[in-house]
Amino acid sequence: MATRRSFLFGTASAASLLLARRSAFAGDWPQWRGPGRNGVSDETGWLTQWPMGGPRRVWAVRIGVGFSGVAVVGNRAYTMGNSADQDVVYCLDAESGRTVWSLRYPCPAGEYEGPRATPTVLGGRVYTLSREGHALCLDAATGQLIWRQDLRRVAQSSPPRWGFAGSPLVDGNLVLYNVGSGGAALDRQSGRLVWRSAPGTAGYASPVLYQIPGQRGVALFTAEGLVAADPASGRRLWFHPWRTSYDVNAADPIFIDDTVFLSSDYGRGCALLRISGNRPVVLWENREMRNHFNSCVYLNGYLYGNDENTLKCLDARTGAARWQYRSIDRGGLIAAANHLIVLTGRGDLLLARAQPDRFTEVARARVLTGECWTAPTLAHGRLYCRNHDGDLVCLDLRAR
Repeated sequence: MATRRSFLFGTASAASLLLARRSAFAGDWPQWRGPGRNGVSDETGWLTQWPMGGPRRVWAVRIGVGFSGVAVVGNRAYTMGNSADQDVVYCLDAESGRTVWSLRYPCPAGEYEGPRATPTVLGGRVYTLSREGHALCLDAATGQLIWRQDLRRVAQSSPPRWGFAGSPLVDGNLVLYNVGSGGAALDRQSGRLVWRSAPGTAGYASPVLYQIPGQRGVALFTAEGLVAADPASGRRLWFHPWRTSYDVNAADPIFIDDTVFLSSDYGRGCALLRISGNRPVVLWENREMRNHFNSCVYLNGYLYGNDENTLKCLDARTGAARWQYRSIDRGGLIAAANHLIVLTGRGDLLLARAQPDRFTEVARARVLTGECWTAPTLAHGRLYCRNHDGDLVCLDLRAR
Protein backbone atom coordinates (compact mmCIF):
# COMPACT_ATOMS: atom_id res chain seq x y z
CA MET A 1 0.00 0.00 0.00
CA ALA A 2 1.27 3.45 -0.84
CA THR A 3 2.17 5.65 2.08
CA ARG A 4 2.05 9.41 2.16
CA ARG A 5 3.79 11.75 4.59
CA SER A 6 3.53 15.50 5.04
CA PHE A 7 5.62 17.94 7.03
CA LEU A 8 6.28 21.63 7.48
CA PHE A 9 9.77 23.05 7.35
CA GLY A 10 11.08 24.90 10.43
CA THR A 11 13.81 27.48 10.39
CA ALA A 12 16.20 24.92 10.86
CA SER A 13 19.85 16.44 -4.55
CA ALA A 14 23.44 12.63 -7.88
CA ALA A 15 26.18 10.27 -7.18
CA SER A 16 29.81 10.65 -8.15
CA LEU A 17 30.85 8.74 -11.23
CA LEU A 18 32.75 6.01 -9.38
CA LEU A 19 30.23 5.56 -6.58
CA ALA A 20 27.33 5.47 -8.99
CA ARG A 21 28.98 2.83 -11.16
CA ARG A 22 29.75 0.65 -8.12
CA SER A 23 26.36 0.97 -6.48
CA ALA A 24 24.07 0.72 -9.50
CA PHE A 25 22.74 -2.54 -10.82
CA ALA A 26 23.35 -3.13 -14.52
CA GLY A 27 20.81 -1.03 -16.33
CA ASP A 28 20.11 1.33 -13.41
CA TRP A 29 19.83 5.08 -14.01
CA PRO A 30 20.38 6.28 -10.43
CA GLN A 31 20.79 10.01 -10.98
CA TRP A 32 20.54 12.98 -13.31
CA ARG A 33 22.01 12.05 -16.74
CA GLY A 34 22.52 8.44 -15.78
CA PRO A 35 25.21 6.21 -14.27
CA GLY A 36 28.11 8.33 -15.55
CA ARG A 37 26.23 11.63 -15.17
CA ASN A 38 26.85 12.23 -18.88
CA GLY A 39 23.59 11.24 -20.61
CA VAL A 40 25.11 8.02 -21.98
CA SER A 41 23.77 4.56 -21.18
CA ASP A 42 25.70 1.32 -21.68
CA GLU A 43 22.43 -0.60 -21.99
CA THR A 44 22.17 -2.85 -25.05
CA GLY A 45 19.60 -5.22 -26.50
CA TRP A 46 16.73 -2.75 -26.49
CA LEU A 47 14.46 -2.25 -29.51
CA THR A 48 15.66 0.06 -32.24
CA GLN A 49 12.89 -1.02 -34.61
CA TRP A 50 9.49 0.00 -33.26
CA PRO A 51 6.03 -1.31 -34.14
CA MET A 52 3.55 0.94 -35.91
CA GLY A 53 2.35 3.49 -33.38
CA GLY A 54 5.62 3.38 -31.47
CA PRO A 55 6.85 1.43 -28.45
CA ARG A 56 4.26 -0.22 -26.24
CA ARG A 57 3.09 2.01 -23.40
CA VAL A 58 3.47 0.06 -20.15
CA TRP A 59 1.81 2.64 -17.91
CA ALA A 60 1.08 6.33 -17.50
CA VAL A 61 0.65 8.35 -14.29
CA ARG A 62 0.21 11.96 -13.20
CA ILE A 63 2.96 13.34 -10.94
CA GLY A 64 2.34 17.10 -10.86
CA VAL A 65 3.97 19.93 -12.77
CA GLY A 66 7.72 20.28 -13.15
CA PHE A 67 10.82 19.29 -15.05
CA SER A 68 12.36 16.71 -12.72
CA GLY A 69 13.73 13.67 -14.51
CA VAL A 70 13.40 10.04 -13.46
CA ALA A 71 16.00 8.06 -11.52
CA VAL A 72 15.70 4.27 -11.55
CA VAL A 73 17.32 1.75 -9.20
CA GLY A 74 16.23 -1.86 -9.42
CA ASN A 75 12.46 -2.02 -9.76
CA ARG A 76 11.82 1.46 -8.38
CA ALA A 77 11.54 4.79 -10.22
CA TYR A 78 11.96 8.11 -8.39
CA THR A 79 10.88 11.56 -9.53
CA MET A 80 9.27 14.84 -8.38
CA GLY A 81 6.34 17.09 -9.22
CA ASN A 82 4.33 19.91 -7.70
CA SER A 83 0.62 20.06 -6.95
CA ALA A 84 -1.19 22.92 -5.21
CA ASP A 85 2.11 24.53 -4.16
CA GLN A 86 3.39 21.33 -2.63
CA ASP A 87 6.38 19.43 -3.96
CA VAL A 88 5.87 15.66 -4.09
CA VAL A 89 8.69 13.11 -4.16
CA TYR A 90 7.50 9.85 -5.72
CA CYS A 91 8.74 6.29 -5.55
CA LEU A 92 6.94 4.26 -8.24
CA ASP A 93 6.91 0.59 -9.06
CA ALA A 94 8.70 0.37 -12.40
CA GLU A 95 6.55 -2.52 -13.60
CA SER A 96 3.14 -0.99 -12.95
CA GLY A 97 3.57 2.73 -12.17
CA ARG A 98 1.92 2.13 -8.79
CA THR A 99 2.95 4.60 -6.07
CA VAL A 100 5.08 2.72 -3.54
CA TRP A 101 5.42 5.83 -1.38
CA SER A 102 5.23 9.58 -1.74
CA LEU A 103 6.28 12.49 0.42
CA ARG A 104 5.03 16.05 0.06
CA TYR A 105 6.01 19.40 1.56
CA PRO A 106 5.05 23.03 0.97
CA CYS A 107 6.94 24.72 -1.88
CA PRO A 108 5.67 27.42 -4.26
CA ALA A 109 5.36 26.16 -7.83
CA GLY A 110 6.85 29.44 -9.08
CA GLU A 111 7.37 30.70 -12.62
CA TYR A 112 7.51 27.83 -15.15
CA GLU A 113 6.08 25.76 -12.37
CA GLY A 114 7.51 22.90 -10.38
CA PRO A 115 10.81 21.30 -9.37
CA ARG A 116 13.75 21.15 -11.76
CA ALA A 117 16.18 18.80 -10.02
CA THR A 118 16.19 15.00 -10.41
CA PRO A 119 16.46 12.74 -7.35
CA THR A 120 19.76 10.99 -6.68
CA VAL A 121 19.50 7.42 -5.35
CA LEU A 122 22.52 5.90 -3.65
CA GLY A 123 23.12 3.50 -0.80
CA GLY A 124 19.46 3.07 0.02
CA ARG A 125 18.82 6.81 0.24
CA VAL A 126 17.19 9.41 -1.99
CA TYR A 127 18.57 12.96 -2.16
CA THR A 128 16.41 15.74 -3.59
CA LEU A 129 16.47 19.52 -4.00
CA SER A 130 13.54 21.87 -4.48
CA ARG A 131 13.53 25.09 -6.49
CA GLU A 132 13.44 26.97 -3.17
CA GLY A 133 16.47 25.20 -1.66
CA HIS A 134 14.80 22.46 0.41
CA ALA A 135 17.38 19.64 0.55
CA LEU A 136 15.97 16.25 1.60
CA CYS A 137 17.39 12.84 2.37
CA LEU A 138 14.84 10.01 2.39
CA ASP A 139 14.90 6.27 2.91
CA ALA A 140 14.66 4.82 -0.62
CA ALA A 141 12.53 1.84 0.50
CA THR A 142 10.02 3.58 2.75
CA GLY A 143 10.17 7.32 2.05
CA GLN A 144 10.96 7.98 5.70
CA LEU A 145 12.54 11.41 6.15
CA ILE A 146 16.15 11.02 7.37
CA TRP A 147 17.12 14.69 7.32
CA ARG A 148 16.15 17.98 5.76
CA GLN A 149 18.06 21.22 5.33
CA ASP A 150 17.20 24.71 4.11
CA LEU A 151 20.06 25.75 1.81
CA ARG A 152 18.77 29.29 1.58
CA ARG A 153 19.49 29.67 5.26
CA VAL A 154 22.55 27.53 5.95
CA ALA A 155 24.32 28.36 2.66
CA GLN A 156 23.08 31.96 2.67
CA SER A 157 22.02 31.53 -0.94
CA SER A 158 18.93 32.92 -2.65
CA PRO A 159 17.42 30.98 -5.56
CA PRO A 160 18.05 32.33 -9.07
CA ARG A 161 15.09 33.69 -11.01
CA TRP A 162 13.67 30.31 -12.03
CA GLY A 163 14.69 28.48 -8.87
CA PHE A 164 17.45 26.05 -8.01
CA ALA A 165 17.74 23.41 -10.73
CA GLY A 166 20.98 21.48 -10.17
CA SER A 167 20.52 17.85 -9.15
CA PRO A 168 22.40 16.75 -6.01
CA LEU A 169 25.80 15.11 -6.45
CA VAL A 170 27.06 12.58 -3.90
CA ASP A 171 30.83 12.38 -3.45
CA GLY A 172 32.02 10.14 -0.64
CA ASN A 173 30.33 11.36 2.51
CA LEU A 174 29.27 14.67 1.00
CA VAL A 175 26.27 15.84 -1.01
CA LEU A 176 27.19 18.74 -3.31
CA TYR A 177 24.71 21.36 -4.53
CA ASN A 178 24.90 24.18 -7.07
CA VAL A 179 23.96 27.11 -4.84
CA GLY A 180 25.62 30.44 -4.16
CA SER A 181 28.73 31.67 -5.98
CA GLY A 182 30.41 28.25 -6.07
CA GLY A 183 28.38 25.52 -4.42
CA ALA A 184 27.81 24.07 -0.98
CA ALA A 185 28.25 20.65 0.65
CA LEU A 186 26.21 18.83 3.27
CA ASP A 187 27.25 15.79 5.28
CA ARG A 188 25.60 12.82 3.61
CA GLN A 189 24.67 11.12 6.86
CA SER A 190 23.40 14.03 8.93
CA GLY A 191 22.67 16.92 6.56
CA ARG A 192 25.07 19.17 8.48
CA LEU A 193 26.66 21.99 6.48
CA VAL A 194 30.31 21.12 5.71
CA TRP A 195 31.21 24.07 3.48
CA ARG A 196 29.61 26.83 1.50
CA SER A 197 30.78 29.36 -1.04
CA ALA A 198 30.29 33.08 -0.75
CA PRO A 199 26.81 34.44 -1.46
CA GLY A 200 26.09 34.81 -5.15
CA THR A 201 23.79 33.66 -7.94
CA ALA A 202 23.88 30.02 -8.95
CA GLY A 203 23.38 28.81 -12.49
CA TYR A 204 20.86 26.12 -13.38
CA ALA A 205 23.29 23.31 -14.27
CA SER A 206 24.09 20.36 -12.01
CA PRO A 207 27.48 19.88 -10.31
CA VAL A 208 29.91 17.65 -12.22
CA LEU A 209 32.94 15.83 -10.83
CA TYR A 210 36.08 15.74 -12.96
CA GLN A 211 39.56 14.23 -12.81
CA ILE A 212 42.52 15.58 -14.78
CA PRO A 213 46.24 15.00 -14.21
CA GLY A 214 47.11 16.48 -10.84
CA GLN A 215 43.62 17.72 -10.06
CA ARG A 216 40.28 16.38 -8.90
CA GLY A 217 37.43 18.84 -8.60
CA VAL A 218 33.76 19.65 -8.91
CA ALA A 219 32.61 22.05 -11.63
CA LEU A 220 29.64 24.35 -11.00
CA PHE A 221 28.09 26.62 -13.62
CA THR A 222 27.11 29.86 -11.89
CA ALA A 223 25.43 32.95 -13.29
CA GLU A 224 28.87 34.46 -13.96
CA GLY A 225 30.79 31.49 -15.31
CA LEU A 226 32.29 28.07 -14.61
CA VAL A 227 33.72 27.57 -11.13
CA ALA A 228 35.95 24.62 -10.20
CA ALA A 229 36.30 23.77 -6.51
CA ASP A 230 37.84 21.16 -4.26
CA PRO A 231 34.89 18.88 -3.38
CA ALA A 232 36.13 18.29 0.15
CA SER A 233 36.69 21.89 1.21
CA GLY A 234 35.01 24.15 -1.36
CA ARG A 235 38.34 25.90 -2.06
CA ARG A 236 38.19 27.52 -5.50
CA LEU A 237 40.60 25.96 -7.99
CA TRP A 238 39.88 28.07 -11.07
CA PHE A 239 37.22 30.15 -12.79
CA HIS A 240 36.23 30.91 -16.39
CA PRO A 241 33.84 33.83 -17.04
CA TRP A 242 30.79 32.94 -19.13
CA ARG A 243 27.91 35.42 -19.09
CA THR A 244 24.55 35.20 -20.86
CA SER A 245 21.35 37.20 -21.00
CA TYR A 246 19.22 36.57 -17.88
CA ASP A 247 22.23 34.79 -16.30
CA VAL A 248 21.12 31.45 -17.76
CA ASN A 249 23.91 28.88 -17.66
CA ALA A 250 21.88 25.69 -17.55
CA ALA A 251 23.57 22.92 -19.55
CA ASP A 252 26.11 20.85 -17.65
CA PRO A 253 29.80 21.22 -18.55
CA ILE A 254 31.25 18.15 -20.26
CA PHE A 255 34.80 17.05 -19.42
CA ILE A 256 36.81 15.32 -22.15
CA ASP A 257 40.28 14.29 -20.92
CA ASP A 258 41.93 17.57 -19.82
CA THR A 259 39.38 19.77 -21.59
CA VAL A 260 35.86 20.96 -20.77
CA PHE A 261 33.03 21.86 -23.16
CA LEU A 262 30.67 24.72 -22.28
CA SER A 263 27.44 25.72 -24.01
CA SER A 264 24.68 28.25 -23.31
CA ASP A 265 21.82 29.76 -25.27
CA TYR A 266 20.68 33.38 -25.53
CA GLY A 267 23.15 33.83 -28.37
CA ARG A 268 26.19 32.86 -26.28
CA GLY A 269 27.35 29.70 -28.04
CA CYS A 270 29.95 27.15 -26.97
CA ALA A 271 33.66 26.71 -26.25
CA LEU A 272 36.26 24.08 -25.48
CA LEU A 273 38.73 24.91 -22.73
CA ARG A 274 41.95 23.13 -21.79
CA ILE A 275 42.59 23.04 -18.05
CA SER A 276 46.23 23.58 -17.17
CA GLY A 277 46.67 23.80 -13.41
CA ASN A 278 44.49 26.68 -12.28
CA ARG A 279 44.19 28.34 -15.67
CA PRO A 280 41.58 27.43 -18.32
CA VAL A 281 42.73 28.18 -21.88
CA VAL A 282 40.23 28.61 -24.72
CA LEU A 283 40.98 26.19 -27.58
CA TRP A 284 38.03 27.26 -29.70
CA GLU A 285 34.78 29.19 -29.31
CA ASN A 286 31.82 29.67 -31.67
CA ARG A 287 28.02 29.76 -31.85
CA GLU A 288 27.45 26.36 -33.48
CA MET A 289 25.94 24.86 -30.31
CA ARG A 290 23.65 26.87 -28.03
CA ASN A 291 22.23 24.56 -25.37
CA HIS A 292 19.26 26.24 -23.71
CA PHE A 293 19.13 23.85 -20.77
CA ASN A 294 19.46 20.31 -22.15
CA SER A 295 23.08 19.22 -22.22
CA CYS A 296 24.92 17.61 -25.12
CA VAL A 297 26.14 14.02 -25.08
CA TYR A 298 29.72 13.18 -26.06
CA LEU A 299 30.51 10.06 -28.08
CA ASN A 300 33.74 9.05 -29.83
CA GLY A 301 35.04 12.56 -30.42
CA TYR A 302 31.71 14.21 -31.28
CA LEU A 303 29.11 16.24 -29.42
CA TYR A 304 25.40 15.76 -30.13
CA GLY A 305 22.95 18.28 -28.76
CA ASN A 306 20.14 20.79 -29.08
CA ASP A 307 21.33 24.00 -30.73
CA GLU A 308 18.44 26.44 -30.29
CA ASN A 309 15.81 23.84 -31.25
CA THR A 310 17.99 22.11 -33.84
CA LEU A 311 19.60 18.71 -33.30
CA LYS A 312 23.24 19.06 -34.29
CA CYS A 313 26.55 17.19 -34.34
CA LEU A 314 29.84 18.99 -33.61
CA ASP A 315 33.44 17.85 -33.93
CA ALA A 316 34.71 18.25 -30.36
CA ARG A 317 38.28 18.89 -31.52
CA THR A 318 37.48 21.84 -33.76
CA GLY A 319 33.92 22.96 -32.98
CA ALA A 320 32.92 22.47 -36.62
CA ALA A 321 29.31 21.42 -37.27
CA ARG A 322 28.93 18.11 -39.11
CA TRP A 323 25.14 17.96 -39.62
CA GLN A 324 21.89 19.40 -38.31
CA TYR A 325 18.23 18.41 -38.08
CA ARG A 326 15.70 21.13 -37.37
CA SER A 327 12.48 21.31 -35.37
CA ILE A 328 13.06 19.46 -32.12
CA ASP A 329 11.94 22.50 -30.11
CA ARG A 330 13.47 22.53 -26.60
CA GLY A 331 13.69 18.77 -26.29
CA GLY A 332 16.43 16.73 -24.66
CA LEU A 333 18.39 13.64 -25.56
CA ILE A 334 20.39 10.73 -24.24
CA ALA A 335 22.57 8.17 -26.03
CA ALA A 336 22.72 4.36 -25.92
CA ALA A 337 24.14 1.66 -28.18
CA ASN A 338 25.37 4.25 -30.71
CA HIS A 339 21.92 5.78 -31.02
CA LEU A 340 20.45 9.10 -29.95
CA ILE A 341 17.13 8.94 -28.11
CA VAL A 342 15.48 12.36 -28.43
CA LEU A 343 12.26 13.55 -26.81
CA THR A 344 11.30 16.63 -28.78
CA GLY A 345 9.79 19.62 -27.05
CA ARG A 346 6.32 18.69 -28.33
CA GLY A 347 6.35 15.01 -27.39
CA ASP A 348 7.74 13.16 -30.42
CA LEU A 349 10.17 10.39 -29.57
CA LEU A 350 12.93 10.30 -32.16
CA LEU A 351 15.56 7.61 -32.59
CA ALA A 352 18.61 8.40 -34.74
CA ARG A 353 22.04 6.90 -35.31
CA ALA A 354 24.87 8.60 -33.44
CA GLN A 355 27.19 9.07 -36.39
CA PRO A 356 29.12 12.18 -37.45
CA ASP A 357 28.85 11.85 -41.23
CA ARG A 358 25.09 12.34 -41.61
CA PHE A 359 21.78 12.42 -39.75
CA THR A 360 19.87 9.14 -40.06
CA GLU A 361 16.45 8.77 -38.47
CA VAL A 362 15.67 5.20 -37.43
CA ALA A 363 12.23 5.52 -35.80
CA ARG A 364 9.71 8.08 -34.57
CA ALA A 365 6.53 8.06 -32.49
CA ARG A 366 4.30 10.57 -30.71
CA VAL A 367 4.36 9.65 -27.02
CA LEU A 368 3.25 12.83 -25.22
CA THR A 369 1.69 16.24 -25.75
CA GLY A 370 2.45 19.61 -24.17
CA GLU A 371 5.89 20.97 -23.23
CA CYS A 372 8.41 18.13 -23.04
CA TRP A 373 11.67 19.75 -21.95
CA THR A 374 13.00 16.94 -19.76
CA ALA A 375 15.41 14.42 -21.27
CA PRO A 376 14.19 10.79 -21.17
CA THR A 377 15.52 8.03 -18.93
CA LEU A 378 16.48 4.54 -20.15
CA ALA A 379 16.71 1.78 -17.56
CA HIS A 380 16.24 -2.00 -17.77
CA GLY A 381 14.75 -1.74 -21.25
CA ARG A 382 12.13 0.81 -20.21
CA LEU A 383 12.07 4.41 -21.38
CA TYR A 384 10.55 7.08 -19.13
CA CYS A 385 9.28 10.36 -20.63
CA ARG A 386 7.47 13.25 -18.97
CA ASN A 387 5.98 16.63 -19.85
CA HIS A 388 5.81 19.78 -17.79
CA ASP A 389 2.12 19.27 -16.97
CA GLY A 390 2.98 16.10 -15.07
CA ASP A 391 2.20 13.25 -17.46
CA LEU A 392 4.80 10.50 -17.01
CA VAL A 393 4.79 7.53 -19.39
CA CYS A 394 6.80 4.32 -19.32
CA LEU A 395 7.52 2.70 -22.69
CA ASP A 396 8.67 -0.86 -23.27
CA LEU A 397 11.84 -1.08 -25.38
CA ARG A 398 12.73 -4.61 -24.33
CA ALA A 399 13.44 -7.00 -27.16
CA ARG A 400 11.16 -10.02 -27.21
